[in-house]
Amino acid sequence: MVHSSVTEEIQRELETRLLNGSWTVGTRLPAERILAETLGVSRNSLRVAIFSLKARGLLVSKWGSGVFVTDRLQGIISSPWRQLVADHPDLRWDTLEFRRELEGATAHYAALRADKSDLKKIEGIIKRLNKAYDTGATREEHKADADFHEAIAEASHNSMFLYLHAGILRLLGEHISLNLQALEDPSGKVTNQLRQQHLDIWHAIRRRQPDAARQAMLAHIDFTRSELASRDI
Repeated sequence: MVHSSVTEEIQRELETRLLNGSWTVGTRLPAERILAETLGVSRNSLRVAIFSLKARGLLVSKWGSGVFVTDRLQGIISSPWRQLVADHPDLRWDTLEFRRELEGATAHYAALRADKSDLKKIEGIIKRLNKAYDTGATREEHKADADFHEAIAEASHNSMFLYLHAGILRLLGEHISLNLQALEDPSGKVTNQLRQQHLDIWHAIRRRQPDAARQAMLAHIDFTRSELASRDI
């Protein structure tokens, strides 16, 4: 008989991988033997934990192929986002307010804790973002922008920030994309300001300046809110 506390611990570990983005939608889990060895648990205990996640619709078995991550977690959170914003405009402001608090903190701790791998990742995203700005590649701009904020959350190395950020990651991606569409400006003035704001955040993190990183992130969110409000959106 499998001890419940053991299976609960395994289940929490699997849930963490779903929440922090280690296992994204469609990911095939490692073979049972390999995953059990990686976690240092028995295959029987692992099997019970996986069964529990299947029962909740978070994992699914495909005959002859293995066990895969479903879209249940993301779908619950964010699939109706754009329609909800249309029906409830205040949701946009609530989300910006939430992002201001969460991302100001993640930027602060990223400046304190980012390792070489984190900095390299953020720098790469900044290069993608700059290229998108220069070429007018709107879709890539939206994707790189969302990736930038996600990478900063990862660089904070705080499990709760990661949990919160990963749990609403798809929603934040759609939120950023929706805002950027509303902020489109043929003159290029807004784009230039957004570019500089992202650079200010990046430079503060790279230079290990936590207070400056927080303030740069807050300025970025406040600018977005001000611009959207000025357009009566």
